[in-house]
Amino acid sequence: MSITTPLFEHHKHCDEIFADAEAACGSGDWTAGEKAFSLLRDQLETHFGSEEELLFPAFETATGMTSGPTEVMRGEHRQMRDLLVQMQGALTARDSDAFGGAAETLLILMQQHNMKEENILYPMCDNALGSSDVGATLAERLKLS
Repeated sequence: MSITTPLFEHHKHCDEIFADAEAACGSGDWTAGEKAFSLLRDQLETHFGSEEELLFPAFETATGMTSGPTEVMRGEHRQMRDLLVQMQGALTARDSDAFGGAAETLLILMQQHNMKEENILYPMCDNALGSSDVGATLAERLKLS
């Protein structure tokens, strides 16, 4: 197992929760939508935090790259957080159109973001950290689900 396997698997977990929240809010089941959306927001924050506080700093220390791919990913995390705020507002207002619009944008951003992480950044992290003591400790700390 690579260092980033737990993060890769967590992407799938978040995708499933996202689908539940989108389906519930799209059909007007606001109670289920609130529950699923709350879980989604919490899981995404956990995921972002694991990357921003653990993986990215370790990668940056190992490679010296501080304004490269990790900075791009942090920027995309900010964009996703902004969309989550919009979705929360739409959920509170019981506005399924606004929720759906923000959700569609978030879905596209998440898919693109995850592809970059899974195909570019995570392999770079595994290569840079995989055989180090830092990597072994990091792999254990990144287990999310």
